[in-house]
Amino acid sequence: MDQITITERDTDISLGSPDLRTVDCDPDFWYPVAWSHELKTGKTIGVRYAGLPIALVRPTEGAVFALEDRCAHRQVPLSKGTVKGQAVQCCYHGWAYGRSGRCIDVPYLGKGKLPNGVRTYPCREAGGLIFVFPGDPALADSVPMPRLAHVGDPEYRTRQFGPRVACHYTFMHENLMDMNHQFLHRRQMGQIRARFLGQDRGENFVEARYSFGRTDTRQPLAEALIFGRHRDLKGKEQPVEEVVTVRTEYPYQTLNIVDKDGDLMMDLWVAYVPQSADQRTSRAFGLLSVRRPKIPFLIDLIWPALAVFTNRIFEEDREVVELEQQAWDAQGGDRNREVFPVVNHLRALLSRCGQPGQPAQR
Repeated sequence: MDQITITERDTDISLGSPDLRTVDCDPDFWYPVAWSHELKTGKTIGVRYAGLPIALVRPTEGAVFALEDRCAHRQVPLSKGTVKGQAVQCCYHGWAYGRSGRCIDVPYLGKGKLPNGVRTYPCREAGGLIFVFPGDPALADSVPMPRLAHVGDPEYRTRQFGPRVACHYTFMHENLMDMNHQFLHRRQMGQIRARFLGQDRGENFVEARYSFGRTDTRQPLAEALIFGRHRDLKGKEQPVEEVVTVRTEYPYQTLNIVDKDGDLMMDLWVAYVPQSADQRTSRAFGLLSVRRPKIPFLIDLIWPALAVFTNRIFEEDREVVELEQQAWDAQGGDRNREVFPVVNHLRALLSRCGQPGQPAQR
């Protein structure tokens, strides 16, 4: 890696801040909670955001809607219920709730005696994902939806991935932002050297740019077919073939790769959505768009190999961030000694934009 100048401020940027692993996501954003294909027409499923149980309902007509996943009667999950018209009926006594959350029918009561309903969540569907707004519903219309890679662009093919990870969401942000961890992936990618090209940051974002130099002859087939053959120059300074830009624009993260001509070759968008109330488990919702090569149908031929390659990379990342979480649990707090300025700026961003969490139960 090229020489990085580290100042005292860079290494001490988080002093006096709360333990980052106790900082919750700000709920006043649009968060994906399910893939569109997971919710069939006329069905309901249960999902979670930071411990909040949410029932997603797809009526036979009209848009998906989201309700608190409990019946106001006996607290039975509405996600176990039956969709009828524009409403969902609890599986227990048949109480029915519309998209507003209001109880619209109790089969054995008169219409004038209906009880209160349940909480409803603003809900939208885009890019093959179902989003909810778990915070203040009055803010939902003023908060923009994120740009979702190149979903729907015919010049790209997009892959979905959504694994669950047993760690606080902040570990995931750090992992992708810090490209110096490529040593972890040496079995999948061969020997490469990350070169830090610079960074930018603002009130709600941190961005880092890198290039990579290969230091051995082994290169994954999928990578070579998409980006071209990269060779070891045996100690000589390697030219910048592609620029990798990683950006956390709170609360989402992106990674894009442009070639030496400035053409966008790969575009990744990902959200790490907390599942448990303590936010120490997460589900990643990612969209990976890859530009189609000029050779017709080549992307279709290499797609299975690319899927295997990216899965293996992510599994290595998953293992190491879960080990980080286990260390935090065992030590009772964050003992990280971070020296890379970009990661310290990222940590400050996540702490500043997040919300104080509840004390961990031990």
